[in-house]
Amino acid sequence: MTTYRSSGVDLDAADRSVARIAKEVTATWSDDVVGGFGGFAAGLRLPEGYERPVMMMSTDGVGTKAEVARDAGQVDGLGFDLVAMCVDDLAAAGARPVALTDYIAVGELDEDLVTALVSSVARACGSAGVALLGGETAEHPGVMAPGTFDLSASALGLVEDGAQVTGELVEEGDVVIGLASPNVRSNGFSLIRALPERPDAETLLEPSVIYAPIVTRLLDAIPVHGMAHITGGGIPGNLVRPLPEGTRAIVETGAWTTPSVFDEIAAAGEVARDEMFRVFNMGIGFAVIVAADDLSTALAALADHEALPIGTIVSGDRGVDLI
Repeated sequence: MTTYRSSGVDLDAADRSVARIAKEVTATWSDDVVGGFGGFAAGLRLPEGYERPVMMMSTDGVGTKAEVARDAGQVDGLGFDLVAMCVDDLAAAGARPVALTDYIAVGELDEDLVTALVSSVARACGSAGVALLGGETAEHPGVMAPGTFDLSASALGLVEDGAQVTGELVEEGDVVIGLASPNVRSNGFSLIRALPERPDAETLLEPSVIYAPIVTRLLDAIPVHGMAHITGGGIPGNLVRPLPEGTRAIVETGAWTTPSVFDEIAAAGEVARDEMFRVFNMGIGFAVIVAADDLSTALAALADHEALPIGTIVSGDRGVDLI
């Protein structure tokens, strides 16, 4: 007799996993959450203070960092990587993240693995101040190998209509502030996995900094002209995104100390400097563009995190120069 279990899907294990994560998931909920745990969907009342709120969404994942974590048996930090990838994209648009849902695909359902992953996501959501409203764990026998998994999420943010940070205010003379990243975050792992020798797993799997709460404080302090979450494409591929035509960012790469993990990666694979900056964050995980007159106020608002001026905006063809 053919059953779902004999076909590779264990519904009982799925039910047990859901029961194990309920407390940590609901711990991220505020009184604004509508609906109970385990329903088909959950809702969120719009917080007070918005006259014409705009809802913004982002979707992302941790990519092949999941494979490095699986091989090392260290998945506890992946939730912070996942939440950072999603909510920091929202923050770069000027939105305040409020909710997230996750999606875990597995080859074979391992209750301990799923519990560890969701627990990590829940802790990260708590750190970011967002509600983990729900999620999905999907078992894919015959499609994904046992032991393999993929992790992704979608996040919701709110911003007052007209208050979005689009980059249209960026102009010649503005200053670029870099927010330090002590580690690799979630980008470039396909290159890392191709190296003949790679840095140790503990270094590679350090959890990502979640910048959204830091950026929110900055948005409360000054008018921000532009922002960029430094992900795939590195500084040149992301800092260009908020630049209007006729403006160019000049970034002084000697303004900050590049974490040693990037030197190890470059040496192990004989990776060229330009390629390193195109693939990795190289020690700057988020960039903010402000008026020169607002620089001191901005740095004061960012005082809880290492932040420093790393460049300026000049007139010229739209692009980014690394010097």
